[in-house]
Amino acid sequence: MRPLHALIDTQALRHNYRLACQAAPHSRALAVLKANAYGHGALECARALSDLAPAFGVASIEEAQALREGGIEQPIVLLEGFFEADELEWIAAQGVTCVIHSEWQLEALASAQVTQPIAVWLKCDSGMHRLGFVPDEVPDVWKRLGDMTAVGERVLMTHFATADQQESALFGHQLATVERLRQALGQPPVCWANSPATLSHPAAHGDWVRPGIMLYGADPLPRANDLSTELQPVMTLESRLIAVRELGAGEPIGYGSRYVTEQPVRVGVVACGYGDGYDRHAIDGTPVLVEGARTCVVGRVSMDMLIVDITELPEADVGARVTLWGRGPNGAILPVNEVAACCDTISYTLLTGVTARVPRRMLSST
Repeated sequence: MRPLHALIDTQALRHNYRLACQAAPHSRALAVLKANAYGHGALECARALSDLAPAFGVASIEEAQALREGGIEQPIVLLEGFFEADELEWIAAQGVTCVIHSEWQLEALASAQVTQPIAVWLKCDSGMHRLGFVPDEVPDVWKRLGDMTAVGERVLMTHFATADQQESALFGHQLATVERLRQALGQPPVCWANSPATLSHPAAHGDWVRPGIMLYGADPLPRANDLSTELQPVMTLESRLIAVRELGAGEPIGYGSRYVTEQPVRVGVVACGYGDGYDRHAIDGTPVLVEGARTCVVGRVSMDMLIVDITELPEADVGARVTLWGRGPNGAILPVNEVAACCDTISYTLLTGVTARVPRRMLSST
């Protein structure tokens, strides 16, 4: 069997969820499981958090259906709302909460014949300009929703574009905008904070917070704070050396001969490549751990393999464990953010990009 797998540490997942609750002690924490729990396995993560999280967030009805079919009974919030009006019957029957962001959704709700009212989260576009009603529209939309027989509980929400920037003028503008709306609407329940706001902006916490990437142990802040340094990696992408080569000076390595040895080296071939989700843009020097010892990628990443320098690791041989990111066998941690920086991307793309051919192995949460 190919030695590549993604180890999912549900103890770390639970730790990170508790950290979100610690960061926002007066808020409820919606555990965001969209995109297959950021590549970690949505149903398995939901089960691991089922005794902690009061609700889960997903992006689509298909993701919600998978959780319901897997036995998850907690409220589920559709963070992009419904995509077609005929989804409303299932949403109502299953007690799923729906984000409302567009006029056509209001019209669909107004004419919906459902068995029970649907809880809705009204999205205000306070400055990101992606989804939502502009602030001037919100009071009227809020009232229209309140007058609809198909609508139950209402929550006001927004999404911050720059919550990871401590001195962001836009963040301050967005927060002030939605706080004014909250006051004007009689202080309804609100959900403002994503992961970076949960960790670093207490004023934005509100009734709900929405921890996403932080649940999986990746720091959303460019400069870690006292809370984010306590995050633990949930996914460890691990493989093994499948071949070892000794090369002289002046030898090219990999496609395009991007890397040429300057001196005699010893290299190992790892069973992992871009076909598994490891980014092809990884530069020479991208860190990896071999049996917990730090070394680096040399040469361009192939579809199924990559090559690492083991010149300074004489004990490393075929079968040695290789940590592409996460926790090494000796406890050493290689942050996914560090790998992402060497690929000119972000942790989100690496974690969600791990492909289906990589087995996920869940570690016990007890």
